[in-house]
Amino acid sequence: MLLEVRNATVHYHKVAALRGVSMDVPHGSVVTIIGANGAGKSTLLRAISGLETLSGGELRFGGRRIDGTLPEKVVALGIAQVPEGRRIFPDLTVQENLDTGAYLRRDRAQMKRDLDGVFEHFPRLRERRRQWARTLSGGEQQMLAIGRALMSNPRLLLLDEPTVGLSPVLVQEMARIIREIHERGVPVVLVEQNAELALRLADYAYVLETGSVALHGPASELHENDHVRRAYLGA
Repeated sequence: MLLEVRNATVHYHKVAALRGVSMDVPHGSVVTIIGANGAGKSTLLRAISGLETLSGGELRFGGRRIDGTLPEKVVALGIAQVPEGRRIFPDLTVQENLDTGAYLRRDRAQMKRDLDGVFEHFPRLRERRRQWARTLSGGEQQMLAIGRALMSNPRLLLLDEPTVGLSPVLVQEMARIIREIHERGVPVVLVEQNAELALRLADYAYVLETGSVALHGPASELHENDHVRRAYLGA
């Protein structure tokens, strides 16, 4: 198992944002987490990345316990997160943003190959590599945020709401890109409000409600679940 989350609990002051959440991410998989706003989805990703401290439970990555690990060390272990809202560096160029994704690396030849791979995924970034990041469209900024994460050569990619604010055409483009990343061997944990899209992309799914896992199972089965269809698919 690549990532194991066991009884993870996170408190904000006295309020529990996560309540005993357990989740597995196998090697080579796409796992999605769906749920309403405030269900704890982003908190779970931030806990995996070391940006939130567990008040209970544990996290294991590749068999190694990582809860309590500093965020930069989590990145060094091979977990890269693309946060909601992109959070690129607007006053750096596209190329400089991509370079920041590889700041922990020293393998120059592989970094060049990974940069070429990013430009294969996102040809528009190659065309705009010398532009200021703030001049990019919203869709291009999301591409840049994902490209920057890929430059860390991740063993696991965490995507937090990658389609939010994008047009329907760009949503489908982002779905294609996520498939490509997975097909090239990078496992993905996908947090996504667009439950229909998420369940189409994923192998396995977890439904979070008020900080707890309400349902989990193969994504194709949850897509047909009555509760999921009523609550998240508009059926």
